[in-house]
Amino acid sequence: MPEIDGLTLTPLKEIATEGGAVLHILRADSPLFKGFGEVYCSEVQPGCVRAWKKHTKQTQHFAVPSGLLRVVVYDAREGSTSFGRVAEYTVGRPGHYGLLCIPPGVWYGFAAAGDGTALIVNCTDLPHVPEETERLPRDTDRIPYRW
Repeated sequence: MPEIDGLTLTPLKEIATEGGAVLHILRADSPLFKGFGEVYCSEVQPGCVRAWKKHTKQTQHFAVPSGLLRVVVYDAREGSTSFGRVAEYTVGRPGHYGLLCIPPGVWYGFAAAGDGTALIVNCTDLPHVPEETERLPRDTDRIPYRW
């Protein structure tokens, strides 16, 4: 799997407790934490593809505490060491619980992987501002990936 410059996938702690696990996501003392913008949850139903989106300033911090998510990224940043690369990641539970950090300038899209709904928790470093978000249709020719 090719790496994307500035993108990280960090395994997260799952602490088993009676009645259900405690799932870590992001701490203020983590080297990945660059500031707090907002936290929100997004459900992704099976068969749904949400693509493509890019932020010009905001960093995404995706954790998937319920279900599995296939995340595809495309680096269109000229001058990046991974310019032109596509990478695919599976994030969620069971077996792939981690924090996926997507830097500004990287296109991303996602779909539920499996038969269940995937729940994304996203902790961004900046509040959402519509003007710094770009979108493309999922079947665009500008990104070399087909859903």
